[in-house]
Amino acid sequence: MIKSMTGFAAVTVEDERATIAVTIRALNHRYLDLQLRIPQSLAAIEGDVRGLVGRHVARGRVELGLSLQLRQAPGVSVEFNDEFGRALETALEQARARGLVSGSLTPGDLLRIPQAITIRDRQVGEDDAAQQALAENARAAVDQALADLDTMRSREGDHLRADLDGRRTFVADLVERIAVAADEGRAGFEARLTERVRELRTELQAEESAVAQEIVRLASRSDISEEVARFRAHVSHWVTLSDSAEPCGRKLDFLLQEMNREVNTMGSKADGLRVSELVIAAKAELEKMREQVQNVE
Repeated sequence: MIKSMTGFAAVTVEDERATIAVTIRALNHRYLDLQLRIPQSLAAIEGDVRGLVGRHVARGRVELGLSLQLRQAPGVSVEFNDEFGRALETALEQARARGLVSGSLTPGDLLRIPQAITIRDRQVGEDDAAQQALAENARAAVDQALADLDTMRSREGDHLRADLDGRRTFVADLVERIAVAADEGRAGFEARLTERVRELRTELQAEESAVAQEIVRLASRSDISEEVARFRAHVSHWVTLSDSAEPCGRKLDFLLQEMNREVNTMGSKADGLRVSELVIAAKAELEKMREQVQNVE
């Protein structure tokens, strides 16, 4: 299946507790490169998010951002360090007994001692039920964003396939024309060689059958029937890969390398006035296909 590696999706999920927003941007990359931005309060679902992305995306750079905005302002939690307080009280009693200090500690004194009191924001949803609900909403938002991303990448993939199919058909036609031109060139070469041998026959003392065999052997060096057959097989394989449900970008890239190799061999072996022109046109079209395939997952 031809699916584009590039795409974008954004999903927002709201309820009475919070607003969860997910944005995903997918770019070209040789392998799956996942970049996540998840708030600390939802860090527990990172493994689930990676699993969801892996089910939807085979390769490409995926930048996923998840934000959480609570509807209620966070409260404040103030905690007194009992162990530190007991140790401080013991130390003060010893100091008083020695006459080093007098009086007692005030709340202001405790606030100036960082080890005595801890003040932190208490997030709404710190209880297990509320946190689990937020996590479920976040997973649902990520799943919906990935589905939207899939839809966009499939739609772009349809355009890519239409372009690649047109170019594939054009290249296949060029190769068929190369085969015809090569056959004409080989026949012309045989005719020229036969005529030249006939002109020199008075000077050459050779058997007619041996001369004929040598002419055929020399002409067969320009035979490209095997290369054309392999190229046709590659074209058929291309169609099979494009119709399959699996991601095929890397396989198509490798197949294009093989197709280009066959065309190069045709150009080096075939003889004919039009062969070089057709080979150059085929190679140029294959290069355009290779550039386009870099966008296929």
